[in-house]
Amino acid sequence: MTKTPVRKSIKSLDFNCDLAQGYGVYKNNSEYSILDYVSSVNISCGAHAGDPQTIRKALLAAKEKNLVIGAHIGFADIQGFGYREMDLTDDELEALVIYQVGALMSFAKAYHLEIEHVRPHGAMYKKAAQDFRFATVIARAIQKCSQWLTYCGASGDIIEKIADYVKIPVCEEIIIDKQYNQNLGIEWSLPDITDTEACMKRLQTILHSSQVNNSSNGLTVANIDSIHFSNKYPNSLEIIQRAHSLISPEPVRYGRVKASGWVE
Repeated sequence: MTKTPVRKSIKSLDFNCDLAQGYGVYKNNSEYSILDYVSSVNISCGAHAGDPQTIRKALLAAKEKNLVIGAHIGFADIQGFGYREMDLTDDELEALVIYQVGALMSFAKAYHLEIEHVRPHGAMYKKAAQDFRFATVIARAIQKCSQWLTYCGASGDIIEKIADYVKIPVCEEIIIDKQYNQNLGIEWSLPDITDTEACMKRLQTILHSSQVNNSSNGLTVANIDSIHFSNKYPNSLEIIQRAHSLISPEPVRYGRVKASGWVE
């Protein structure tokens, strides 16, 4: 049964960002500038981005900062950076997910690390937020890699149904710079919100009431475990620094254990 979002203040929240978003000679060193302000990272696994050297660098940077590590999976589309949808069969999609998650799990093991979650990228993220069957295949593939992995995706009905249907732990995410409609769907055709003050206003609303400003100038209640921050804007560092001043982020699992009363 789908959970009904409840309007409430938020005491614990994860901040996540993507890493290893380069390939070969195409480096993205700016992505490391925001690591001091997040609690978890999503490391590309070689399909839409990330080569062996880039992945290793990202893993070691996350280890140094003591950040929770997740696999950032996408369509096998280096040229399009995973932003183009691919028409895959269920078996092809399952294999693609297992291939990427397994690669990062093995890489992490070599450095005495563990991955804790899996987050789709680009076109895969978009389709998983709209297509229950597609998201189910992803969730079951993740589960085949490890029953302990958390599926991180767009907050809303689909991921909540996936949690119940597949019996997989989930992390419901809001992307701070995306515009949402009244039903909590991302308005992909609308421009990103890049103004620092606008981002802070929406984060304050999230923290105070678990509501997201929507494109109809209203508010939509959401279940929110994590906020995703981009590093692609000139003011990305300023945005996350300001966000960090509002709340100190905590990894999802730690936040849940803390809320249960096991840790203070």
